[in-house]
Amino acid sequence: MADAAEQLKSVVHHTSLATSSTLNEMTGKEVYMKMENQQKTGAFKIRGAFYKISQLTKQEMKRGVIAASAGNHAQGVAMAAAQRGIKAKIFMPAHTPQAKTKATESYGASIVLTGESFQEAYEAAVEEQKRSQAVFIHPFDDPDVMAGQGTIALEMLHDEPSLDTLIVPVGGGGLISGIAVAAKSINPDIKIIGVQSDGASATYNNYYACGSTALSSVSTIADGIAVKRPGELTLPLIRKYVDQMLTVSDKEIAATIVHLLEREKALVEGAGAAAMAALLFRGEKIASNKCGVIVSGGNMDITRLPSIDKMSRKQKYNVV
Repeated sequence: MADAAEQLKSVVHHTSLATSSTLNEMTGKEVYMKMENQQKTGAFKIRGAFYKISQLTKQEMKRGVIAASAGNHAQGVAMAAAQRGIKAKIFMPAHTPQAKTKATESYGASIVLTGESFQEAYEAAVEEQKRSQAVFIHPFDDPDVMAGQGTIALEMLHDEPSLDTLIVPVGGGGLISGIAVAAKSINPDIKIIGVQSDGASATYNNYYACGSTALSSVSTIADGIAVKRPGELTLPLIRKYVDQMLTVSDKEIAATIVHLLEREKALVEGAGAAAMAALLFRGEKIASNKCGVIVSGGNMDITRLPSIDKMSRKQKYNVV
């Protein structure tokens, strides 16, 4: 993790740890938001992608890289590859927001849109990798990727050492795995809470041994965490280091997106709002006085804002 932090120091933004008296009052907790929506490429994914690519040999770089992504990992891989002069090909779900596909192309990567979710895009990318022999950059199930994401926890605990809880959105589990290992290496008593959409809750189901552990389909406005099954490497780390898992609904995520835009002046995508939604709507289940919340990304397709606003209107916060 220390090597990842050193490698990324001059590459990524040390994003702000923002506070809000409004949120403190609403939740009865001291809330610190890690604003990765302000990160390069608009999301935390550049951390893991860049660190993984920085570890490639010259021979591997010549082969190019290939990846599958719901959007934010795609941009991270594309930007990291472009900076090192590496060819990149990215497979993305067919309904990936246009903002994410255009941004990925703008970094010079070629993209292929296929499948209804990350899983289908991933399977297509694996087949292409076998043919092309490019280096596969997995979005979450890779130790270097996890180490890159874990630098978020190092920054948070450097800026605010007394945080007692970190709340983290969960898709395939790379972000929470890296954060949990990093945070508990500094403070073994810190609590790590993962959050999934209830329409894509495979990791939650695995963690609590309930429901389907490999979903046949996913449905959520939080496309960045719409993953059908957790990683083979991430799941054991989640079971070992994560203290609690929660789920939130799309209506709750939508209400949180609108709140963050109206009250905090922060544009946040669905996955980026999931952790805060847990604090706003499941706060009674979160035993914390001083909690850090990962606002993981801001790559929102703004044409979706009217429907998100409409979805959010009847949702009431479950806070103090």
